[in-house]
This record gives sequence, C-alpha cells and structure tokens, in this order.
Amino acid sequence: MTATVPFADALGVLRAAAEETRLRILVLLGDGELSVSDLTDILGQSQPRISRHLKLLVEAGLVVRHREGAWAFFRLREGVAGLVAPLIAALDGTAPPLSEDRARLQAVRAQRADAAQTFFARLAPQWDRVRSLHVPEATVEAAVLDVLGGGPIGSLVDLGTGTGRMLGLLAPRAAKATGLDANHAMLSVARANLERQGLTRIDLRQGDIHAPPFGRASFDLVLIHQVLHYLDDPARALREAARLVAPGGRLLVVDFAPHNLEFLRADEAHRRLGFAAEQVSGWLSEAGLADVRLRHLAPSGGAEHQLTVTLWLAHHVQAASGMPDRAVA
Repeated sequence: MTATVPFADALGVLRAAAEETRLRILVLLGDGELSVSDLTDILGQSQPRISRHLKLLVEAGLVVRHREGAWAFFRLREGVAGLVAPLIAALDGTAPPLSEDRARLQAVRAQRADAAQTFFARLAPQWDRVRSLHVPEATVEAAVLDVLGGGPIGSLVDLGTGTGRMLGLLAPRAAKATGLDANHAMLSVARANLERQGLTRIDLRQGDIHAPPFGRASFDLVLIHQVLHYLDDPARALREAARLVAPGGRLLVVDFAPHNLEFLRADEAHRRLGFAAEQVSGWLSEAGLADVRLRHLAPSGGAEHQLTVTLWLAHHVQAASGMPDRAVA
C-alpha cells in the first residue's frame, strides 16, 4: 500500500524544491551525505549561498544536518525520500547541469579518498603490527557473518566504526546502517572506504560511544568491534549499547581474550589487555541482555605471544530466559 502525503506537506516540499540550486542539492544528496564544502566545490557557488539554500531545505523538512567536529554534513531526511525520489528519478541526469554536477561529485569523492588514504597510510604500520598477532581479519569476518546468520539485519549501528570495515561487510544486508566514531579523521577514512564500495547512503556520525546520540531501542543490531580494549569504562559503553537494542534485536561484541602483551598498552593505547569471557557476558547480562553466546578464535598453533579473538552475541528478549551462556559451535 502506497503511503500518502498530507497536502500541506507536499506543497511545502514542492515550494522548497522549486529553485534551481536547491533542486540540484537534492539530487546530489540523493546519492549520499555531503558537507557544505563539498557542495560549494560541486556547484561553484559561495558558502553563504549554499548555506542559505541548505537552511531552507532543513526548515522544509527535506534535509537533516549533523555536526562532525567543525564540519556539518547534510543528507535527505528519512520519510521524505518517497516524495523526493520520484522527482529526482524523473530528471535527466545525462544533461547539464546535473551531468556536470555528477562529474564534480566524483572528483570531490576522489579527493576525499586520496586524503583518507594518506591519513590511513600513517596508521597502517601500527595496525598491521596488531593484526599480525591474531587470526586473519577474513577469519574474524567469516565468524561474524556465521554467528549473525544469513537473514536481513534491519537497522544496524557500528559503534566505534573506525575505517568502516564492519559497515562495508554488513550494510548491504541492512535496511538502514549507521556508524559512530569520536574521530573526525577516522570518519573521513570510513566515508571514503564506503563510497569506494558504492555504499553512499550510510549515516556516519561523530560522537562518544559512552553517550551515543540515538534513542532507546533504535537498532536491530548493535556492533562493537575491537573497541572495548581502548576504553576507560567498557562496562558503561556496553550499558549504553544495550540501551540501543530494539526488542528482538542483538548486540555483537568482538574483542580480545585476556593476554599479557604489555607493549600494546604502551605502544598502541590499549587500556585493557583483553577480557575474560565471563566478564563481558556479565556486563551484558547486567545491561539487561540475555542468551549470551560465545565464540573463540584462537591463533593457529596456540602461539604464546598471539591473541585470541572472542565474539559475544547477546539478545534483547521480552522476558529473560534465565538460560546460562552457551558457546556457539
């Protein structure tokens, strides 16, 4: 059944879109979120002019704005895409000015990808050192897919998304995907990586994992991948993550089992040297989640100076089952 739109709302949308620059902005945002700087470069107009048009689109309820440090990003508001999408789809994108806008959009994204790659290249040697200590990432990702099962995900949030690797893995199965990270530069890397995969409709937000800016029960799947060991208060982060899980939803935590590699604390800013299975399971249960399932990915050969990766999958159920934790085969 097709959703209907109140007459006054439709009139407001049409009035807001009935201007050349604003219509071009809507077309561009239909392909993913952009900053004021991005739109200034693409449309060749001054920042005050672009900002004024964006303000009108936000006030009309067509576009939403979110802060990322000193930057502001804009995207189409959920719920209005059904009214705007047919309008955008009916436009001839192969002729000017839309064809020129799209060419400049690709150039802006290429510049963004180059800048992100430069930033990531500085960090890569440190991350490669840690990766060499545990099973390959492909093995971890295969385990993530296995414990989650093959069905659709619904709404997904990746807390501490980093480079966006988990979003790249899971977002194609989600109706809505969101990534949160405290670091603007890291979000730039994630944005470039996801755009390279053709995933341009993911909502990336800057924020604190200890106080995520989302409402209670907002997501069907909440993911915390290799983040807890950096945190001063991992239990608090898990309580906040559990708050976001919708009834029937799940929280997946991926992190290291206990180890004694002190150099990771000194050289890589790890606050915790891994977590015992029962410690994280206890935090999840205290946060109101149930049926916590575990999987351990030990290094081949059981090398003494390598890391075991553990996956904890917890569920939000209407009534606690009282069942003990059990391992996933």
